[in-house]
Parts: sequence; C-alpha cells; structure tokens
Amino acid sequence: MFTKKLQRALAILGGAALLQGAVAWWAINVATDHVHRGRVASDVLQGFLELSATKQRLRAWLLQALVRGDADVQVRDGLLADMVGTLTRLQGMAARASDLEAGDADMAKEHRERQEALAVLERSVGELRVAMAGVDVSPGQADAMAAWGQLSRVFDMSQGRDLRTLLAENIARERLAVEHRRSAADRSLALVRGVALGATLMLASAAAVLALYLARALRRPLQELRGGAEALQRGELGHRIPAQRQDEFGDVARTMNDMAMALEKHQQREAEVRHSLEELVQLRTAELQQALHVVEVMDARRRQLFADISHELRTPTTAIRGEAEITLRGRDKPVDEYKTALLRIADASRHLGSVIDDLLTIARNDIDTLSLHREPLLIDSVLGEALVQARALGREHEVSIELQPAPPGEPPMIVAGDAQRLRQAFMVVLDNAVRYSHPQGRVRVAAGAMPQAQGALRWQLLVQDEGIGIPPQDLPRVFERRFRSERARQHRRDGSGLGMNIAQVLVRAHGGEISVDSADAGGTRVCIRLPASPQASNPAAAAQEMA
Repeated sequence: MFTKKLQRALAILGGAALLQGAVAWWAINVATDHVHRGRVASDVLQGFLELSATKQRLRAWLLQALVRGDADVQVRDGLLADMVGTLTRLQGMAARASDLEAGDADMAKEHRERQEALAVLERSVGELRVAMAGVDVSPGQADAMAAWGQLSRVFDMSQGRDLRTLLAENIARERLAVEHRRSAADRSLALVRGVALGATLMLASAAAVLALYLARALRRPLQELRGGAEALQRGELGHRIPAQRQDEFGDVARTMNDMAMALEKHQQREAEVRHSLEELVQLRTAELQQALHVVEVMDARRRQLFADISHELRTPTTAIRGEAEITLRGRDKPVDEYKTALLRIADASRHLGSVIDDLLTIARNDIDTLSLHREPLLIDSVLGEALVQARALGREHEVSIELQPAPPGEPPMIVAGDAQRLRQAFMVVLDNAVRYSHPQGRVRVAAGAMPQAQGALRWQLLVQDEGIGIPPQDLPRVFERRFRSERARQHRRDGSGLGMNIAQVLVRAHGGEISVDSADAGGTRVCIRLPASPQASNPAAAAQEMA
C-alpha cells in the first residue's frame, strides 16, 4: 500500500533528522565545554596578572613612603585588600577549572601546581600585611634603606621560594593553558560546522530522492483522479475512472465511480420529481387563483354588509333618540313617570350610536379619533362590571375566572378616565383570555396599586390564562390591526383581529400602557398599567365626591 511506503520513507527521514540532531547536540556540547574551559583559563591568567600588578603598585607605595614620608596609609590598605580579593577570586576560578577538567588526568599536575602557588602567594600576602603594618612612614625616618631592604625580602621571598619566579612561572603556564583551550575550542567549532554541513547535505539528498520517488509514484494516479473529477464537474456522470490499482488511489477511484453511479440515479429521480412538482404547482396555482377570486368577492360582500348594518342600525337609533327627546319635552303626562323611561332610551341610543361610530372608525382605519369622557372613577368597580360579563362568557366556554383579592388595607384606586372605554378595553383582554383557553381552563386576574418613582402611583391589571399561547415570532404583531396568528385561527375560526388594537388605543388614550407576554408552550399574560388621578392621595373623599 502506498501509505506504508510513505510512512517508511518519512520514518527514515525522521530517523536521519534525529541522528543529525543528536550529533549536532554532542558537537555543540563539546565546543561549549572547551569554550568554558578557555574562559576560565583566561580569567585565571588575568587574575595572576592583576596580582602581580597590584604587588608592584604596593612596592612603589612603600618606596615613596620610605623616601618622602608622606604616603597615604589608606592607599596601602586598599592595595592589600585588592590582593586578598584577587587571591580569593583565583582560588574560586582554580576550583572551577578543576571541576571542568576533573576527568582529564593530564591536567591534574597543572591544577596541583596552581593550588600550591596560590597557597604560597596567600601566605606571602599575609606576611606582607604584617610587615607593612610595622613600617614607620612618618617624615624624617633615619634608617629608610635598611627598612627597604628588609621589606624587599618579604616582597620577593616566602617559604624559601622566589615569589617573582613563582608568579612568572604561573603566568607563563596560564598563558599556555589559554592558548591550548582556545585551540581546542576552535577545533570543536570546526567539528560542529562539519557535522552540520554533512547532516544537512545528507538530509537534502534523502529529501530529494524521496521527492523524486513520490512525484513519479503519484503522477499517473493523480492524473486519472483529476480527469474523473473534471468529467463529473462537466456533468458526464457516465465517465468511469480506472480502478485496477490495489492501493489507496484505487480505493478512491472505486469510491468516485460509485458516487457517479449514485448521482446518475439521483439525477434521473430528481427529473421525475421535478416534472411531478411542476404539474402539482400548476394545479395549486389554479386553485389559489380561484380561492383568491372567492376571497375578493367575499371581502367585497363583507364591506357591503358592514355598510348595510351601519345604515340599518343608525336609522332606528336616530328614531329612538328623536322620540325620546320629543317625549321629554311633552306635557301630556306626568314628567317623573316619563322622564326615567325616556332617559334610559336616550342613554341606550347614545351607547348604540357610540358602538356604531367605533365600527365605522375601525373600517376607516381611524380608531385614534375616539373621543373620551373623562371623570374620576373607582377603577375596581369598572373592572368588576367587566368581570361580570367575562364570567358569563367563561361559563359558556367552561373556563373559570379567579380574581386575586387586594392586599389588606389597600385603599381603592381612583383613575381619571372614560368608564365605558376602560370597560371595553378590559373586556377585550378578558374575552381573549376566555376564548383562547382550553375547556376546564382557568384565568387569573390580579389588580392593585403599583408605586412609581417620585411618589407617583399607577394602577396595574394582570390577566394570566392557561390557553394556547402565542408563538415568539408573532408577539411583536399582536397589536397590529386585523392580525391573527395561525395558531389562533386554528383554535377559533371567527374573530376580526381588531380587539387588541382597540385595547391598545384605548389604554394609550388614558395615558397608560399595555403589554403581552406569552410562552410558546401555552399561557399568555396581559398587563395594563394606568396612571392614578390626583384624587388617589385621598380615595375616600374622591369616592364621596363621585357619589
């Protein structure tokens, strides 16, 4: 299989790369070791040179002190401290050099001689410190030459060894060691360069051979696969790729041939389905055109029916109102007897005329022109009248309505508004809650005061049902005129889609707001908030005034 061949080739390249890395790592470590040794040897040489130079400066100070007698003692102490510090650094560097060359038997003698020299130099510095401390540097010293001779012996000899010769030998030895370490480091760096160059050439050659092998092995099967793919792109589903190879390319060729056969079958089936769909679309288009014609005719009839109903309702209403007004002006009968009956007739006719005006306004898309008769109202009483009608409707639909009692001690709320219009808005909300609930369902009603910022009051009505609910995508449209969701039409075929729009306009006309919240699984909550009138601060007095 081609995959196994490729894996073996890549494994060989990977092994060669690892070998190159290992050799390069070894060579770099060797070169680094030699560089470190050369650096330590250079530091040791520099330390011996500094020690020799400091000793010479101390000798010059002594000569100046003996001759002139005005030498600074602090300079002497500083030079002695420098020599001690230099010896301490030399001992540390000598120990490090010994650690770096611990496995080299040839360097053991050199390290031993260095340690012995440092021990002699350390003792000589101690002797020199003691001798220098006893030197009289005051002006007018009598025997300066004798003191100079005595101290010169301390400078030059220690433990029977000539310190000048000792320093010169150590400096020469360390110079030789530095040159040796640098030569070793140069050889190591040359080895690194050679190893890197050889490994690079080896890897490049192996990669070139592998690339040539892969190019020759992949050329023919890739050309066959590319030709098959281009044929499929041109729509030649009958084209077949040679699939005699027993490797991955043969598997791909057989898979593409099977795909071409499947596509050819799907194309045939798609053509048959497309033809059937075209016939079905033509049939449905004809049916929709016919249905549209029927709807247009029905809409024209509906508009005509509304016009006829309005005309037929207005005529008796006008007659009733005229008769009532004439009767009220009459004197043939007792005034008290007729006045009550005629007032009822007039009120009923006005109410009927108001309803007809609402229908006409809606038909003219002009509901915002409704007029309101504002007066202080006990809003709970208005809600109670609407609940009486809603419970009657609930009994017909087997839906119960529950009113949550107000908190103890909460005073009645007074709202400035039109009782008829507010009752109409409440009935829209309660009517929807009942009609779009399931049998044996329940509608919960809660009403009460809701404090606002800066001491203001608002009256709030919450109507919660357990009905069919409103889909999320339809919630933004519930207040649109003549809008009814698909779910609402399936639950209840009748309905104009005007109720929520009327309720919104009526509530806004009273300075309030209405909102709808619903869960897709079922249940809808409608919230109405109305501002309290100024008399709400003294509800009892406002109620007496209204009475």
